[in-house]
Amino acid sequence: MIDPPQSNSPSSDDEPQDIGRHRIVDETTELIDDLQSQLELAKVARDEAQDAHKRALADFQNYQRRASNSEREAKQQGVRAVLQSVVPVIDHFDMALLHDSEKVTAKQVLDGVRLIKEELLRILSTHGVLVINPKPNDPFDAHRHEAIMHQPSDGVEAGNVTMTLRPGFEIDGRLVRPAQVAVAP
Repeated sequence: MIDPPQSNSPSSDDEPQDIGRHRIVDETTELIDDLQSQLELAKVARDEAQDAHKRALADFQNYQRRASNSEREAKQQGVRAVLQSVVPVIDHFDMALLHDSEKVTAKQVLDGVRLIKEELLRILSTHGVLVINPKPNDPFDAHRHEAIMHQPSDGVEAGNVTMTLRPGFEIDGRLVRPAQVAVAP
């Protein structure tokens, strides 16, 4: 049996299918255009974010450099201030050494050294240095004192300082060196 010839012309039944295909193609084209538009916006946003990141990174590196320079300058200013304060003490030592050793008594030398030491300690205190010099019968403080030996002493309670062998120092509440002390057993 032979099938009847089919015509290549669209039938009326094919027209709704073509309209549906055109609508799908149009919607897909619109969707693709919208996605491409969103992609372009995302690329622009990405580029702006990358630029902002690069600027922030450069700003941070500049901040680090400035902070490091400021810290170095502040340290140098601190050292200069201490040096300027200590220079007069050095001058006093130089003046003392100019005296004729044949004409100076031991008492005069000791009095001069004592005055220079007091001046130096006063200068250090103006820079925030505190001398740790516990007196006999002061309580032993393991955070600020270093017990070198046990030494009994009349009138000193057990565990208290009997004498200071070497004073300690702290600056702004931070221990630089503990005071070396003898402690009553």
